[in-house]
Amino acid sequence: MGTTALPLPRWEDSTVVVEPPGTEPGAWSGAPSSVLAEGYIYLAYRLRLPIGAGRGIANVVARSSDGVTFTVVAEIAKDAFGAESLERPALVRTPEGRWRLYVSAATPGTKHWRVDLLEAGTPEGLATATPRTVLAGDAASGVKDPVLHHDEHGWHLWASVHPLESWDDADRMTTEYATSPDGVQWTWQRTALAGRPGTWDARGVRITSVRVAGDEIIASYDGRATAGENWEERTGTARGVRLLDGTFGLLTAERRDPVGSPHRPYGLRYLSLVDLPGGRQRLYYEATRADGAHDLRTELA
Repeated sequence: MGTTALPLPRWEDSTVVVEPPGTEPGAWSGAPSSVLAEGYIYLAYRLRLPIGAGRGIANVVARSSDGVTFTVVAEIAKDAFGAESLERPALVRTPEGRWRLYVSAATPGTKHWRVDLLEAGTPEGLATATPRTVLAGDAASGVKDPVLHHDEHGWHLWASVHPLESWDDADRMTTEYATSPDGVQWTWQRTALAGRPGTWDARGVRITSVRVAGDEIIASYDGRATAGENWEERTGTARGVRLLDGTFGLLTAERRDPVGSPHRPYGLRYLSLVDLPGGRQRLYYEATRADGAHDLRTELA
């Protein structure tokens, strides 16, 4: 195991794709999810204002021919979900050519999250699609930020799950793994990744992208050591293998320093990758900038 590569950001050659909707901490553009289809890169992302000013106000879907300059094709506001905030969307094109957007929505007045699904024949149609809940969470846990993969064994999903027994500890997170025959009805299988006591990811981990080669999987993930690092996670990698039943097993974090922004408090998270013709990859991620806001950046690997 270990032959599959997953490039990580270098920062120096990165370009800002989307500026945040403000210039203060808590104003973010980012949480990207990217898809290559018919010669275009499609990018879904979240726009956020600080707590008290709106939080996650919208998910946006945009299209680009060069991967840097994007045209918005759909915008979905949090009011369509009755949500207090929206987090990272997951943009997916099904094997049949339809478009799906898995939207993370916060239940007002709580720390609970759920995931709703929008589906349409075109990316533009996502703006008017009717949401349906596919990962409800429950009184004990909130579910958000899904990452999806489809192959001959069906649909696979890794989502961030937050325990809700304590308001002050609801920032803790593990990544849980689920499978589905159709990408709609999901069965939870196991914990895929958990924090490691005494390390930079001890408080929580969130898988942000996966690459599968044969029976091997490598993932990027966000991690933080303390509650104070919430919203400023850094990025690491983890590896695992496919099991005999076609599902993926527990992932093991690689022993390496995490990648972060050069600007305090060093947040660099939600890595998403697109494989380009010719063997290169384009990376998208959210990162802290000098004024404390977060922008959405890209670079080639």
